[in-house]
Amino acid sequence: MVKVIVIFACLFLGYPLFAQDQSDYYRTVTLETPPGVNMEASGLAMMPDGKLAVSIRKGEVWIIRNPSAEPPTVANLGYKLFASGMHEILGLAYHEGDLYVTQRSEVTRLRDTNGDGNADEYYSATKGWGVSGAYHEYAYGPVFDRDGNMYNTLNCTMGKTWQGAGAEAKHPLWRGWSTITPKGSHTATGFSAGFRSPCGIGLNAEGDVFGTDQQGNWIPTSPIMHIRKGAFFGHADSLADARRPGSPVAPPAKLLDGITVAQAVTDVPGYCLPAVWLPYVKFGQSTTGLRCDLTSGKFGPFEKQMFVGEFVLSGVNRVFMEKVGGEYQGACFPFVSGLQSATLTLNFLMDGSMIVGQSNRGWNSYGNRSFGLQRLVPTGKLPLEVLKLEALKDGFKFTFTQPIHSTDWSQTRAQSYTYLLTAKYGSPEVDPQALQLSDWSLSKDGLILTVRCANLRAGYVHEFELPELRSLKGQKIWHRLCAYTLNRIP
Repeated sequence: MVKVIVIFACLFLGYPLFAQDQSDYYRTVTLETPPGVNMEASGLAMMPDGKLAVSIRKGEVWIIRNPSAEPPTVANLGYKLFASGMHEILGLAYHEGDLYVTQRSEVTRLRDTNGDGNADEYYSATKGWGVSGAYHEYAYGPVFDRDGNMYNTLNCTMGKTWQGAGAEAKHPLWRGWSTITPKGSHTATGFSAGFRSPCGIGLNAEGDVFGTDQQGNWIPTSPIMHIRKGAFFGHADSLADARRPGSPVAPPAKLLDGITVAQAVTDVPGYCLPAVWLPYVKFGQSTTGLRCDLTSGKFGPFEKQMFVGEFVLSGVNRVFMEKVGGEYQGACFPFVSGLQSATLTLNFLMDGSMIVGQSNRGWNSYGNRSFGLQRLVPTGKLPLEVLKLEALKDGFKFTFTQPIHSTDWSQTRAQSYTYLLTAKYGSPEVDPQALQLSDWSLSKDGLILTVRCANLRAGYVHEFELPELRSLKGQKIWHRLCAYTLNRIP
């Protein structure tokens, strides 16, 4: 109930969380779902023939023959049940001709060997993590890198375990970790640690693996992490496995409770900051699936940027990342909100529209349904947005999607802040400081704005609320809010 109150308080106070005219740029198409089927879409995989595979949380995989059909009736879409009988699927991938689903205890490869449209081979493609029967022991994925290695992410164990699980009831293996299953292997092993509830996993345009997590103990607000071997992202529950022989993560001697994440980089050996923090409530409250836009401009001007699901506000955020000092960091931007249910997973169809899979599992989320599928279809109208926000050695560079008029830049509201690394649930924004901005400079073509900042701080989020900008054609800016996670100053 508290989350719902916070959401509506922010909306009524007028904080620029999301624009209200998103239909000008992206129309929402709601797909009809088969009668009697709770289409709690937990995974979306495009197939080479244009069909869409959809996994649902309660253990089934469906194929939609014409996912872009309009009107989007059951008959026009062409649903067919492909596989069933699995345990809480939370991810789906198409890889080298087969569908792979991550269910609670393993990744299963599904094959239709006789061509009748039904899976008749269920093959255990990988396993090797602990399952104790605890309520929150979710497994997410899979994602395959360009070399064919498979990655999954695993929830920390939360809740009462089942004593019949034996040793796993006392210590379920690799919980709070990402795992890797090398190509040709069928056993998952620990790859990186320190996750709480890492609901989303995906690749960027360069083929690097990224994951999301959700606010809670040791996770101050929703992050997007660059998943790489040996990284530790702060959650203490994963450290028991870090002490196993052969662990790629070197556990810190002590995890300091109550210091800032900026301090933790130097005071907690091995601690890694996420590439991007999504400030709480302003960008939602529970980050989920993520997907890179590789539509070659069909979805709009955001090619190669990441889109990230938001559970509570039933929406999608956008993320731009760059490398500074060899590590990823970058900015987040609001995109759309107010969909029919909590966003759980994302993908892009061949026509360039975004397909959004939804389920709130009975928890709080904005909207009037508990599950479903919706498409975000570009209208062809170009929004005025901050396309990119990049860090400079002495400030920031904004790149816009359209040329803009100059304005009174002193109206910009800007601050920096960081978070606490703590065993308490979440963290407020701490050590806030107004940004000292000067020397605003707009390029002759009106597309690039640079500004100097006298008080950049590494390890801090730098948040901007821009003035009511207009393009040279008089179009208003869609979203004024953006936040850059400055892990390193260039």
